[in-house]
Amino acid sequence: MSELIQLRDISKDYGAFRALEGINLQVNAGEVTCVLGDNGAGKSTLIKILSGLHPASSGEIIVDGESVDFSSPRDAIGAGIATVYQDLAVVGQMSVWRNFFLGQELTGRFGTLREQEMRSITDQQLREMGIELHDVGVAVASLSGGQRQVVAIARAIYFGARVIILDEPTAALGVKQSGMVLRFIAAARDRGIGVIFITHNPHHAYLVGDHFVLLNLGRQVLDVPRSEVSLEQLTVAMAGGGELDSLSHELDRG
Repeated sequence: MSELIQLRDISKDYGAFRALEGINLQVNAGEVTCVLGDNGAGKSTLIKILSGLHPASSGEIIVDGESVDFSSPRDAIGAGIATVYQDLAVVGQMSVWRNFFLGQELTGRFGTLREQEMRSITDQQLREMGIELHDVGVAVASLSGGQRQVVAIARAIYFGARVIILDEPTAALGVKQSGMVLRFIAAARDRGIGVIFITHNPHHAYLVGDHFVLLNLGRQVLDVPRSEVSLEQLTVAMAGGGELDSLSHELDRG
């Protein structure tokens, strides 16, 4: 597997509060790395560091073997890292194709929009991800939550993302829509994208995950490949407490 990102001993302080401590994470092309944890575990802070919103207080981010410093989201995007947030950055009453190219519109002479070309590209990219819309001119608000997530994922891939960070993409979705998003996470992996799937749901994580990292109160308490952990063990680990210590010892012995 080709390594895309490596985090080494990442910590983050907000004044006297330590939100993250000593986080190590590796993201490979064509793999889904699941980062799990309850509220307050440090998942949001990790997203902000990876997406360039906040700098780490200490530690190192390595992209393609080179140490980098992200001073803004633009730096992260330039490195091929795209973040799809739970509250999607879409304009509800704007069409699907306009949302797909939002901020990166194709223009011709005199700044005119190349509408037909953008419609065609949007339709093609969504079809490649398994979404067939009767008309990409419909308002994005008319799509289901799962479809909107897929639009955001497809957009990120089209504009060059090699790593996609998904922030709780199934949290507000029902079973059917969650299943749709999970299928497209697998589809992105199959296209060679490195996916970081942030979630508090071990069942969803285990359906698509290749590697699992568990955060608890800002600390990394589990870091295992799929071959070394079962869904039951992962669920127990999410419960925390003494059961978590027992699981860690069990995995260490294995």
